[in-house]
Amino acid sequence: MSELPVVGAQLTVLDLDRHRDWLFEKNRDLELPEFAMADILRNPDVFVDMARQKLDGWDGRLGIHGPFSGFELHTADRDIQAIVQARMEQALDVCDALGAVQMVIHSSFDPWDRDNLDQRAKGRENRAAAIVKTLAPALKRAEDQGVTLVLENIKDCDPRDRMMVVEAADSPALRLSVDTGHANWAHHIQGAPPPDRFIALAGDKLAHVHLQDTDGYADRHWHLGAGNIPWLAVMEAIAGTKADPHLIVEINDFDRVVQSVKYLEDLGLAQ
Repeated sequence: MSELPVVGAQLTVLDLDRHRDWLFEKNRDLELPEFAMADILRNPDVFVDMARQKLDGWDGRLGIHGPFSGFELHTADRDIQAIVQARMEQALDVCDALGAVQMVIHSSFDPWDRDNLDQRAKGRENRAAAIVKTLAPALKRAEDQGVTLVLENIKDCDPRDRMMVVEAADSPALRLSVDTGHANWAHHIQGAPPPDRFIALAGDKLAHVHLQDTDGYADRHWHLGAGNIPWLAVMEAIAGTKADPHLIVEINDFDRVVQSVKYLEDLGLAQ
């Protein structure tokens, strides 16, 4: 890689001050996680105002983590679908207020689906269509607003399932996210491909990567270098996509965000 990628992080609004210099010096990518919570989405103004104040003068790419708790994107219950769509609308309101250009949403594919969707003719196609139906209003607004929704692997075992959704939507507002820790769990526990393959198979549809380390047993969100993820393969796969994804360290211990990026820097993989 001739130009080392600049890596950013997921940080809460309350945690921005102590990472300000690090974030601002290279206008690193930033993701705010608070707006995944329904209670905050109902009344987001305090957090929006704080974020705008703390990020004054920063010129990086901003994303938020969208809502996901308590629902699935492919729900066939029209009442639940309306709730999902309302939550997406609220989250896009936040993106508009903050000038965020990206929102993470969760995939609803899981190991059961891998083994059972093909029990019925066009089972996978129908699942993709159901997800697109739920997302249709959000995608239309996101296109108009200049926001990209990125579909993150959670329990996914086959990276091609989320690609099917993106292709079915046929919208510039829907792209792929890869979480390295989730992929590592699926690889070790469910026999899925390793994290670098999830990334490579996303190709030019890759718009976002959550960088976290694990031992493959659970969703650890350890600092980078603490687990067994092959970071050379991951970063080479990102470069190989020729995409320009938001690169977000997403770990539980915010005190080790800078250390995590330094780990990649010491390996000659990022800055």
